[in-house]
Amino acid sequence: MLVSLAILFGVQLAGEALAAGLGLPVPGPVLGFALLAVALWRMPRLAVVVEPAAFGILRYLSLLFVPAAVGIIQQARLLGREGLAIGAAVLLSTWIAMAVTVLVFRALAARAGGSAAGGAGR
Repeated sequence: MLVSLAILFGVQLAGEALAAGLGLPVPGPVLGFALLAVALWRMPRLAVVVEPAAFGILRYLSLLFVPAAVGIIQQARLLGREGLAIGAAVLLSTWIAMAVTVLVFRALAARAGGSAAGGAGR
């Protein structure tokens, strides 16, 4: 368990160092996760090593929502004033992200010669 935690913290630290050292606008933990994904892809046996800590962390994932809920309660007045604008921004950005995902998928499927590019309704 200690080895798996050390690996997870190590890739997070490496991500933080990359983000800070290179001045990247990406959060360090995101870069660390990308590094871990590459490491797991290149060394599949690493998954067995990090599995104990990963499942241990996932078991308590719901606790991470507590600070977000407290933040929402603390900002209730702001949400009351700006809730419509925030909701519209969330809906619009979600729609844009979904549209871009569809376009990228169709382009990649067409490039690969897959039948998924045409869609089932055509």
